[in-house]
Amino acid sequence: MPRQRVLHISTIHPTYDPRIVYKYFPTLTGTYEVYCALPRPDAEVAPAVCFIRLPYFRRVLWRFFITGPVVLWKTLRLRPALIHVYSSEFLPFAYVYRLLGAAVIYEVQENLYKKIHLKKQNRGWLLQWAFRFFDRLAWRHFSVIFTEHGYLTTYTQLARPYAVIYNYPVLPFMETFRRPYRKPTDPIEFFYIGLLSFERAIETLLEGLALLKTDYPDFKVHLFGRCMCTQTELESIPAYHNLRENLIFYGYTDQAKALAYAAKSVCGLALLKPVGDYPESYTTKMFEYMALGLPVITANFQLYRDVVEKHQCGFCIDPTDPRVFADRMRYLIEHPQEAAEMGRRGRRATELDYNWQTEGKKLLNLYRKVLPR
Repeated sequence: MPRQRVLHISTIHPTYDPRIVYKYFPTLTGTYEVYCALPRPDAEVAPAVCFIRLPYFRRVLWRFFITGPVVLWKTLRLRPALIHVYSSEFLPFAYVYRLLGAAVIYEVQENLYKKIHLKKQNRGWLLQWAFRFFDRLAWRHFSVIFTEHGYLTTYTQLARPYAVIYNYPVLPFMETFRRPYRKPTDPIEFFYIGLLSFERAIETLLEGLALLKTDYPDFKVHLFGRCMCTQTELESIPAYHNLRENLIFYGYTDQAKALAYAAKSVCGLALLKPVGDYPESYTTKMFEYMALGLPVITANFQLYRDVVEKHQCGFCIDPTDPRVFADRMRYLIEHPQEAAEMGRRGRRATELDYNWQTEGKKLLNLYRKVLPR
């Protein structure tokens, strides 16, 4: 019996998005024939998936007027049994597939109702109105995947099956990069993966590192992720000028390459300010650091404290206080045995509670519920 065909569609996700490439595809390709329409795909990262190349635009209007029709032109002939949509601007086009008999899953990866006003672009009143209109239609007509349970306080009138699928790490994948915790004689290094922005407390990060530099002048910080700040904005932070030789910016990098730099780090860094949906949303990198056996320094949101303090695997701090941040980094440097034990406790927590195995089952269960028989 031929396998059912499913099509993933994103007009914005990068080629190496860890959730899609390293979690969804390995989970789904054993059961379904998987296609994926994505800007600038790399077929080598998922040989079992048939990729369809899309044009890439940063502005929503171009993605709607150009990329959306291109997706229809390239994929309608596939007649998928299910489409899995990641981009809210594609929701109007999803109805075409629905009319042709396909099931639709809409994945909500950020709560734009609480976050759209923070964006530097793609936030005009017309775009906000269009988002709210089509997003609310999707509540009634499509199944939904949420990456956080906190979104359910906003999405309250769901008419179709839905699932909360956390972005927990795939432990066998992370094991490839896990190493024994650093020795006290190793160079002092820190690791960060994710977007860099003021909402993610980049000024606290830099100011805390500058304070640490008075005692440990030669440390390095490996920073992986797209920087949402301009060079002018970075240079407006006084601490930045004192840290040029300490910071290594790699830009957006495939996770499989970035995680290799975490092996000998003192800890993983994951600061966020209490804006938008951050206080009610897990930061994925917190669990990734734990899976790697690294202590974590993150924000003192109650959601995060319930993980980090419960398992004693790092520190939760005020994300606006660089002095406390510097003190916690200094503590981990000067207490390597305790830091190593924090890392071990974090790793055990991911083995017991925070891993992809249970989340992958949720994904398959939702697919089985919504696919036409």
